[in-house]
Amino acid sequence: MKFLAFAIILSFVLGAAECYKPVTKSGLPAHIKTIAVPAFQFEPEGLRYRIESRFSEAVIKELMRRSRGIKIQGSREGADAVIEGTIRDFSFTGVLLDREGRARIYEVTIVSAVTLIDVKENKILFDNQNLIFRDSFDFSQDPRSFFNEEDPAVERIARAFAESLISSVINGIDVRREKNDSFKTRR
Repeated sequence: MKFLAFAIILSFVLGAAECYKPVTKSGLPAHIKTIAVPAFQFEPEGLRYRIESRFSEAVIKELMRRSRGIKIQGSREGADAVIEGTIRDFSFTGVLLDREGRARIYEVTIVSAVTLIDVKENKILFDNQNLIFRDSFDFSQDPRSFFNEEDPAVERIARAFAESLISSVINGIDVRREKNDSFKTRR
């Protein structure tokens, strides 16, 4: 009886351990050794300080953190793949008012477009023209303790954007390739 219970527990532990294996293989094609991340473009007419460079820097940092063995550079020259990005819209609006009718909580929304191009194979590996990220922050009622929270909110959005983008790029490409291959075989 003890042996049977031990065998069941052991098989459960060994089976469950398979569910939690870390992702060690990148979804990027094997020939991609260098990825260029040129500065993102900024389309809106209103000026916002360093929005595009914050997003570019966040993507570079996340790529460095997550993609082992891949060189990241700013220049397209000599790269195997290029991540092109554009900040398409930036809005900063009050979403909650206080008793006097002043905005108390603000929301920052950034809409971007990103494409990952395999330069060697001349094909698009990832394309999303409508990535939307939001964050909110409180606006202090006391003018003595005022601190503009817009910049930290933009930094948080840039980090969330980079994490989401790089997860999609690194983990999602193989999934799409397998789905496309299975679709072709069914036809």
